[in-house]
Order: sequence, then structure tokens, then C-alpha cells
Amino acid sequence: MPHPCLSCGACCAQYRVAFHWMESDEAGEGGVPHALTRRLDPHRLCMQGTHSDPVRCVALDADIGVYSRCTILPHRPSVCREVDASWEYGQASPQCDRARAGHGLTPLTPADWRWRDDADNDGPQPDDSGNTPSPPSPIAA
Repeated sequence: MPHPCLSCGACCAQYRVAFHWMESDEAGEGGVPHALTRRLDPHRLCMQGTHSDPVRCVALDADIGVYSRCTILPHRPSVCREVDASWEYGQASPQCDRARAGHGLTPLTPADWRWRDDADNDGPQPDDSGNTPSPPSPIAA
């Protein structure tokens, strides 16, 4: 089972994504692509499509509730990095729940994260790639 956000995308089609202009690639390498933003005020930019009706981030490639991906994931704004999916870290996220409800999706529950339980690389369980950890080799004397 994949991460629930990969079949959602609701937050990217629900909220304005505003951030300080210093996060743009015009201010430094590796920043948010400036070409995908618009000026919100003297200090802030927003992602194109998120200050409109309907809201839909220009960087979103999705069929909401079916598949979702951010086309600028490693360069996304800090506000996007700060949105937690409900129960990903043990508690509900009202922001996630509202976005999902706005698109007719049910809220996430702790059960949506059980797929991670068996992906512990520190025990005898297989890791995410299906490989079982090998026991350590004996040290030659």
C-alpha cells in the first residue's frame, strides 16, 4: 500500500500556497521555480493556481482521490512541507481532513498507516523493497 498522499492531492487543490520570495529559485539555486509563482505582495509569492477559484496548484499532477504527485517535489515551498497527513505522526490533521472533505474524500485514519508497520528495517521483517536483512558476517580472528 503506498503513502496515502499519492492517491489524494486534495490539499494541493484546496489551499493557497503562499511563501516568502526568498524560497524562489531567483533567490537561490534549488528553490521553488519562480516561473510557477505569482507575486502576492511585496514579500510573498504564491504558487500559480492557488490564488484562484477553483484552487489547483500548477505543480499538481493528479486526479484527486485517485493519484497525485507534485511535479516539483524536491523544490516545493516550505508551507507544503509542513502539511501533515492525518495520523501520519499519530494525530489528526484538521488541514488534511478539511481538504479531503472538500473533495468528497473520507478522512484518513490510523489504519491508513498500517502498511508502514512491517517496513521496519531494524527487525527481522522485510524492508520496503522486499529484501530481508542479512545476518552480520562473523569477524575473522
